[in-house]
Amino acid sequence: MNIKLTTPFQPEDLANLKVGDNVLISGVIYTARDAAHKRIVELIESGKELPLELKDNAIYYTGPTPARPGEVIGSAGPTTSYRMDAYAPTLLDNGLKGMIGKGARSEDVIESIVRNEAVYFVAIGGAGALLSEAIISAEVIAWPELGPEAVRRLEVKDFPCIVAIDIKGNNIFKRGDR
Repeated sequence: MNIKLTTPFQPEDLANLKVGDNVLISGVIYTARDAAHKRIVELIESGKELPLELKDNAIYYTGPTPARPGEVIGSAGPTTSYRMDAYAPTLLDNGLKGMIGKGARSEDVIESIVRNEAVYFVAIGGAGALLSEAIISAEVIAWPELGPEAVRRLEVKDFPCIVAIDIKGNNIFKRGDR
């Protein structure tokens, strides 16, 4: 069974998620990778306005390929999440409630997920073309000079993910094949 979620996330929706749940996300999510994360954290630390709304929203760790003519976006598969681990706690402490990527997270990130009652979702690596079909619109909203790593505002419909770390810190990468 798929659980449908809409952004911005509601606390009760995230509280009911369990590791391994299949989720379909609709609404707005943002893209950002390590270079953009570094800039976002610098803006937070200097008290400047952010180019995206963190509160109750999600960031998808992807660097999409260019869109072909007539398409909204190119292939948009997840990138390895640990590259954002140095920055994720700051974003979570500033209202971010969801992260979408692939691979395990550090203990610092897991502690921050629990502290902020957030969720880490994984998307299927190698399925970028398929995942891009759930993206209705895509717009670069910050740092276009970063190319595929620019911050984008995506509107998604039924974007498929799996809960990898829930608000209690249960972790799909540590639970094994029970």
